[in-house]
Amino acid sequence: MTTLMLLPGLMCDAAVWTPLLPALQAHAECHVMAYGLRDSLTAMAQQVLDEAPTERFALAGHSMGGRVAMEVMRLAPQRVERLALMDTGTHPLPAGEAGTRERAGRMTLLAQARLQGMRAMGQQWAKGMVHPRRLSTPVFEDILQMLERSNPAQFEAQINALLGRRDSAPQLATITCPTLVLCGREDSWSGPAQHEVMASALSHLGAQATLSIIEDCGHMCTMEQPRAVGDALVAWLLQK
Repeated sequence: MTTLMLLPGLMCDAAVWTPLLPALQAHAECHVMAYGLRDSLTAMAQQVLDEAPTERFALAGHSMGGRVAMEVMRLAPQRVERLALMDTGTHPLPAGEAGTRERAGRMTLLAQARLQGMRAMGQQWAKGMVHPRRLSTPVFEDILQMLERSNPAQFEAQINALLGRRDSAPQLATITCPTLVLCGREDSWSGPAQHEVMASALSHLGAQATLSIIEDCGHMCTMEQPRAVGDALVAWLLQK
């Protein structure tokens, strides 16, 4: 059976993937990563390579996990049978004022987490994670509880990893394995236009790229629309 390595995003844990496991486990042996206090995407990618129980595996990354997946592809593309990039991006930290604003915004969230706790920080930050209709719903509460299970030290490590991200867009043209590019229609952080560009870059000679836009869905696609996302991932796992 295929080994499937599942990579969560910033401050996320196995709860992100749990709604999909019944569908995925019928077709793959699933392993969800936990990054600990690793503070670079390269270190996280090396952890995936070290902990994968088989030489070759399928790889699915959500949000920051998609960036970790791209780093795995940079370090050891021969080990990846197929790739799924979900609600993610390939651009580096912007230069100049835009980069300064991003850094300052992330540091402000970190300061709030240290002073008021992870849940209080999440009640502000996580509003952008989901479709607006899912605020004050069980899905949003699940996200807040997930953030509460973490801590500011882990938040700081993962912020540093994202601030140090490289430009991985040029890598897209080198990927030839079956690749799924997926995002929520209403993802306000990493929207459809961004994923359309990624899918187009992947659609070169020999590549097998599929673009899937999940309707009525924000950034947290696996928790918001698990059936639709699960169907897309199963089709990707079965793709020849």
